[in-house]
Amino acid sequence: MPQGSTIGILGGGQLGRFLVIAAHHLGYRSIVLDPDPQCPAGQVGGELIVAAYDDQEALDVLASRIAVATYEFENVSVASVEHLQTRGIAVRPGLKALTVAQNRIQEKTLCLGLGIPTAPFAAVSEYADLIAALRHIGFPLMVKTTTGGYDGKGQRVVRDAKHVESVWRELGAGSRPLIVEGWVDFAWEASIIVARDVDGGLQYFPLVENQHVDGILDVTVAPAQGGKALEEKAKEYAGALAVALELVGILAVEFFVTRDGRLLVNELAPRPHNSGHYTMESTTVSQFEEMVRAVVELPLAVPNLVVPSAMVNLLGDLWLGRPDGPDFSQALTIPGSHLYLYGKSDPRPGRKMGHLTVVDSAGERAASAALRARRLMLSDEG
Repeated sequence: MPQGSTIGILGGGQLGRFLVIAAHHLGYRSIVLDPDPQCPAGQVGGELIVAAYDDQEALDVLASRIAVATYEFENVSVASVEHLQTRGIAVRPGLKALTVAQNRIQEKTLCLGLGIPTAPFAAVSEYADLIAALRHIGFPLMVKTTTGGYDGKGQRVVRDAKHVESVWRELGAGSRPLIVEGWVDFAWEASIIVARDVDGGLQYFPLVENQHVDGILDVTVAPAQGGKALEEKAKEYAGALAVALELVGILAVEFFVTRDGRLLVNELAPRPHNSGHYTMESTTVSQFEEMVRAVVELPLAVPNLVVPSAMVNLLGDLWLGRPDGPDFSQALTIPGSHLYLYGKSDPRPGRKMGHLTVVDSAGERAASAALRARRLMLSDEG
């Protein structure tokens, strides 16, 4: 696809923002479709169509002006992607990847069919299904909405029988399908990103270690502990999933690492991922550039680790009670620190407002430094 071609991006959040920048660096234009006129991606030079994702008139305008399309998050409607396809626009990573990633049952079923381990699970549409699943899987367990959940939303832990009915009501009382997943007593969490091009070629980013707080990613450390064999197994699983999903783009695969060293797939995301932000400093190509390369049919880069790093998320909680916002100046005195703010004007608890990455010759040291940098953003700490 020649330089100067235009990429359509469904979604204007921070992931779309970095995609616009990466596309620009490679010589491509972009048009973002997002309902928010102040969305992060609309602030960095790409054109913006302000409309709902399912606005067919807006989709037609977008289709008339682009050569290819992608999406920055997996909750774009399948109908919108199909509409663009009927206008002759290839949408990458693709419809199948989007459809599966929107549905936790389909994700787990795909893994099962490929022989890739997950936590035990069961689909639930009625209260009787829930009771049967509880008896089969046992306590404790997770009950989640099948669609729509992210960053810990739409899920509840059930530790004993007395909370089953209240969780059933909280999650819709049968108004939408649910999934029950067995509780995993994991040692740590990991993720890997795989890129796949139009000819089926694969490239893998390093396996990284993740720490979550209240269901939201808090810290990513690159590279992960666990050794080469664990990383090779993660690559095997991620590659098989990318092929099965007919992916053209990138796929993030999140894992639980069990105490006996096994990998269990937790979630899939066919798009740039929060746990991949470290690649902007730490690898030979960022996840965003690799995504753009795949979408516009440029050769994929080999994403080797150049320097260990750690990334911490900056949530809206840091802004609360601080009219002028956090003090970033002290944080940036930390050697190897790199700050990214997303341009969001409405900080709320749990909302991702930015991130900070620290590079160092050792990942653990980078993590300690990144956490210290975040503490320094609070005026009453140091």
